[in-house]
Amino acid sequence: MNSIKTDIRKLSPDQLKSWLAAHKEPGFRAKQIHEWLWKKSARSFAEMTNLSLPLRELLDENFAIYALTTDKQQHSNDGTVKSAFRLHDAHLVEGVLIPATDRMTACVSSQVGCSLTCTFCATGYMDRKRNLEAGEIYDQVVEIARQATAKFQAPLTNIVYMGMGEPLLNYANVLQSIEHITSPQGLGMSPKRITVSTAGIAKMIKKLGDDEVRFRLALSLHAANDEKRNRIMPINESNSLDNLAEALNYFYQKTGNRITFEYIVFNNFNDSLQDAKELWEFTKRVPARVNIIEYNPIAEADFRNTEADKLDKFAAYLEDRGVTVSVRRSRGKDIDAACGQLANKE
Repeated sequence: MNSIKTDIRKLSPDQLKSWLAAHKEPGFRAKQIHEWLWKKSARSFAEMTNLSLPLRELLDENFAIYALTTDKQQHSNDGTVKSAFRLHDAHLVEGVLIPATDRMTACVSSQVGCSLTCTFCATGYMDRKRNLEAGEIYDQVVEIARQATAKFQAPLTNIVYMGMGEPLLNYANVLQSIEHITSPQGLGMSPKRITVSTAGIAKMIKKLGDDEVRFRLALSLHAANDEKRNRIMPINESNSLDNLAEALNYFYQKTGNRITFEYIVFNNFNDSLQDAKELWEFTKRVPARVNIIEYNPIAEADFRNTEADKLDKFAAYLEDRGVTVSVRRSRGKDIDAACGQLANKE
């Protein structure tokens, strides 16, 4: 592969039109190429059969489509499929298909590794190698959608940006990928079916509000007091709960989108009724629902999942006070595909 070729998917429509004009090609070709790239998910210029052969050859000489490939798949006993996707520069990222009776969810990565060092997350023990391009995020969705159709004869219904990396530290590419996934000129998926999860970067949450995004936002909270959250999520030291509450309310006022708090329950760390009380009080500051998530152990950390009766009491405390609560049972734990377990060893 000639690595000096520009990835054509990084060109804006106007840049593509200008290039075509410089090569004496009509402007409408740009729309045709865009459709091949983002609606039909073409992997090569040879597939673009409504373009002339000379134009396809010219595109191939000047550009590349750096599509990812599936390096390896693992299948869980519960139907979950984890894929290791190989990027054009040989890096690996992971994506997961999570099947349920009423939905098919793709969990996608936004970075190779992560820079945030959350102590309970396997990806947090990796270095961040680079951000993913919009096309590389889009490709994960396309591949996982194909898996849903092939294995379950069902379409993809939901996307969560909860894989490797912090999406808001790859802001432009994440938003561009969502544009291609939701646009009628792309995959045409409803933005309401997309959730972007962040560890909590206040200024970027406000930027989402300014950009009036239409997708849903989830905050990986995991503790509703600063002292505990600092211990497990160093990002909290520069993005305190007060700052996050202000940013989340700003986001809510700008978009009208209610926020989800993700809360992993660790045994004897954040699973007491006092912890539940602090979480309830935080939900009074921000319009939010709560997803309580089972912890999935990793080799690098000593945390354990809470006991079942404590989890039930924790959830009941919140529900009794009017909080909308879902308890998310782990999926794909036997293949390290569950929440917090993604970490390709390269």
